[in-house]
Amino acid sequence: MQSQDVAPRPSAASATDPVVDVEQAEAALVEHYPRLVRLAYLVLPPGLGRKRRVLTAHALAQRALPRGRTSTPLIPAQSTGREGDPGYAFVRLRVVRAALRAGVPLSLRALPRRAQLPPLLPQVWGLRLFPRSGGADELALDQRLAALSAPARAAYVLRGLEKLNDDAVYELLAAAGVEDVDGALEEADAVPARYALLDSPEFDACSLQARPTDLMRRRQHLKAALVAGAALVVCGALLGLPGEGWAPDGAAAPPYAQNPAAQAALDPSRLEKVAPAAWETASRLDFSVWPARGELTGDRSLLRRALAVWARPGEKVRVSATPGTPSGGPAGPPQLLYAGTVDNARVVILYDGLRIARYAEPKDGTAGAAIDFARVDGATGAEASAVVLGRSDGNVRYLLAPWVQKAAERDLLKPGSGAMALTLADGVTSPLASPAAQQSGCTSWNVLQVTGEAGTSLLSDLAELVPARLTAGRPGSAKDASGAAGLRTWAPYSCSLSAARAQGVRSVNAWQFARQPLPDASGSADWVCTRAETWRGGAQVLAQFRTPGGAQGAVAAQGLDVPACGPRDPHVLAGVLWKAQDESWYLLAAGSRDTASIEATGGVTASGPGPLLTAEAEQGARAGLKGTLADGREVSGLK
Repeated sequence: MQSQDVAPRPSAASATDPVVDVEQAEAALVEHYPRLVRLAYLVLPPGLGRKRRVLTAHALAQRALPRGRTSTPLIPAQSTGREGDPGYAFVRLRVVRAALRAGVPLSLRALPRRAQLPPLLPQVWGLRLFPRSGGADELALDQRLAALSAPARAAYVLRGLEKLNDDAVYELLAAAGVEDVDGALEEADAVPARYALLDSPEFDACSLQARPTDLMRRRQHLKAALVAGAALVVCGALLGLPGEGWAPDGAAAPPYAQNPAAQAALDPSRLEKVAPAAWETASRLDFSVWPARGELTGDRSLLRRALAVWARPGEKVRVSATPGTPSGGPAGPPQLLYAGTVDNARVVILYDGLRIARYAEPKDGTAGAAIDFARVDGATGAEASAVVLGRSDGNVRYLLAPWVQKAAERDLLKPGSGAMALTLADGVTSPLASPAAQQSGCTSWNVLQVTGEAGTSLLSDLAELVPARLTAGRPGSAKDASGAAGLRTWAPYSCSLSAARAQGVRSVNAWQFARQPLPDASGSADWVCTRAETWRGGAQVLAQFRTPGGAQGAVAAQGLDVPACGPRDPHVLAGVLWKAQDESWYLLAAGSRDTASIEATGGVTASGPGPLLTAEAEQGARAGLKGTLADGREVSGLK
C-alpha cells in the first residue's frame, strides 16, 4: 500500500555523499545479474514485444556498469539494496533509469536516447527468445502492469521484487528522473499487491525458450543469394572433392529441404483418427484410443493451420508449455482428438504419443492464435480422462475420455456437500468454476469428478491442459480421493494445491502421517504430507500442520524433488514452532509411524523415542531435525 506518512520525502544526494568504486559495482552486477535483468524486463514497456523486451533487458543490465574507472557517486537512499550492498544499489538505479527512458516515445524534436532504440548487443539471429509462460495469475498481472505508466510500473516492481518501502522507492525514482513520484506511487496502488508472482518464470528473462523465426520468409530472403552463389559452390565442391565427392553432413538433406516425414506431419489428410469404439477392446485406456470429436474434424483449413502453427509458430502466436515439455513440431502425423467451436474460439486438440497440443484461434480470424503443450507420456486411466478445452469468465470446459460415463463438480472444501452433475455433449462438459482463476482468498476449491471404466476419480485444474489426479493414503497404496475418507483427508488442505499451479503436475497425494497431542491439553493436531508428482519425474512436497478445529492446514515444511513422502521413500519428518494458549512456545515434531526416535539440534536441543517430539522452546527459535527409523536408517527433516 502507499505510505500514509505526511513527513517530507528524503532529499537527493549531495556532493559529500559516499562513493561506489567501479570494481564494487562490477562485482554486484555479476553477482546479481539475473535479478537486474528481471527488474529491467518488468519495468520495460510490454509493447516492445517479448523478444525485444528480453534482449533490451539484458542490454540495459550490461550497460549499467560505468565506462570510466573512477569512483562514482552513490545515492545514499539506495544503500539498503541487496543485503546493504551499495554497489548493487548503484547498478540497480542505472538499470531502472535506463528502463524508464526506454518507455519514452520517440520524438522528431529530440534525438533518441540509446535506451529507446533496439539494442545493438546482444543479438540472436534466426531465433526468437522469450521467457517461459506462467499461469493465469501471471498473465493477469502482466496485463495489469502493462496498463500502468512506466514510473508506476517501476514503483510496483520495486515494492514487490526489491521489497523497498515507499520512501526508498520515492528516492530511487526521483534519482532516476521521475518528476511525479507521488503520482506513480498512487497509480501503482491500483494493482493488487501480488508480489510473489514477480518471481515467476513468466518474468525470468534469463531462463528462456527458443523458437525459429519465420523459416519461409528467411528462405525467400536467401533465395537470390543462394541462386547467385550456387554455381560457384558446386564447382568448388566438385574440384575440391575426390571420387564421387561427399559433404560434411553426409546423407543429411540440404537446409530447408522438403523432408517427406516432416511434410507428412503437416498434412491434415494424414492425421490419425481412431474409431469411436476402439477403446472398448484396447488393452490400455489412454489417449491413443480417444476418437476424434467435434463438428470441425473435417475442416481441412483449420487443421492445416493448427499443424503449421505447431511446427513453426509465428511472432504473434502465444506459445506455452508446462515445465519439462518440449514444444517442437511433431515427428510424424499426430492423432486428432478434437476440432470444434468452444465458446468464442475454434479449438483443435492433437496428441503425438508424448504431448497434448491445444491450438485455439478466434472465430472471426486468426489474430491472437495460441498453442499450448503438456506432457502426458505414460498417462493411463484417470490421468488420461480429461483435457481442458477452454477457459472463460472463471470457468473451464473439459473434453472427457470416451470411457467416462458421468461427470460432476465437487467443492473439495466441503466433503459432505455432495457433487453437482455436469451435462455431457459429445464428451464436452458444461462449464464449471475453475480454482485456477482464483485471484485472492480460498473459499472453495472445485474439482472434476469423473466416473467410468477406470472407476471414480477426482481431477483438479491447476492452470494446465491436463488436470491433476487427486489421491489419498500412504505412499505406495494410495487410492483415488473420491471416497468419503479421501474427501475428509483433502478438505483442510485443498487450498494448498494453489502452490502446485502451472508446475507440470501429474498427480497429488495427501497422507496423514501422524497425529500429535498438544502440550496444553487442547486436543491433538494432524500432520499431513501432500506430494505433487510432476510429469518430468520431480515432486513438490509439503508437510502441513493443523490444530483442532482449524479450517485449513498450515505449511510447516517443504521439499522440492526429494523422495520423502513418496512410493520410493514413504517416510517424512517435519517440525513446527507452536504457541500454546498460555503463551508458551513449543517445538512440535512428527515423523511417519516407523520413526524410532527424533532429535532436535540448534535453537532447540531435545530428543525422544517414537515418531513424536514435544519440547519447550523460545519464540523465533530455529532447530534442525534428525530422525532414526526402526531399521536404523537416518532421515532428515523437511526444511
